[in-house]
Amino acid sequence: VYLYRSLHAPEAYIGFVILGAVISAYWLNVVWAMAMQLHWEKKEGMLQLYVLSPTSLMAVLVGMSYGGIIMASSRAVVTLAAGIWLFDVKLSTDALPMVSLIFGVTLVALYGLGMTLSSLFLPWGREAWHLALAFHEPAFFLTGMNFPLSKLFASVPGIISFVSAMIPISFGLDAMRQLLLPSNIPGVFAPATELLALAGLAVLFLVTAYVALQRMEYKARVEASLTLWGQ
Repeated sequence: VYLYRSLHAPEAYIGFVILGAVISAYWLNVVWAMAMQLHWEKKEGMLQLYVLSPTSLMAVLVGMSYGGIIMASSRAVVTLAAGIWLFDVKLSTDALPMVSLIFGVTLVALYGLGMTLSSLFLPWGREAWHLALAFHEPAFFLTGMNFPLSKLFASVPGIISFVSAMIPISFGLDAMRQLLLPSNIPGVFAPATELLALAGLAVLFLVTAYVALQRMEYKARVEASLTLWGQ
């Protein structure tokens, strides 16, 4: 915020930073809790109990998602309140129902991505730690957490824009900024279009997670080659 003010950037950028900080709480929870969860459980020797429980790994991760959203929301609410109070950010409430819908679909897609990553990190062992680190900081750039996403899409190669679009918080944050901070800073697409893209990502990641986790359960229950640390 102070950097933008020192550069005399448009005041809307201050709100962009605050909303980016709010969404970052959910991204950090997805990377360090959801994506790594089964990896940690395997390392601690607890994954066997999950596999033997009378439910699926998908259901276990859905329950963890609820807990993760509640935990991350406490941080997000404090960040938003502090940002509004300290920097006098004015948010428009004219389209609050649409904002709520976009926020909800973004979380479904984001935690669907978390479950997909969890199913991939589990068999990769120690490399999961390196991947979590690799997904951390670059996502702040690729999703435009601290600047308008349209600036990124207008200045980077198409492949980078595609990778950015595959991270749900990119379009989710861009759409919410357009509705909460109406300004002359354009979004990538209209909020309704970005909502449809988010819904598609939610379906894609949930289906991918389901298929991958089914494969993990097969390896654990039939091949007995998943739950022991070091295999």
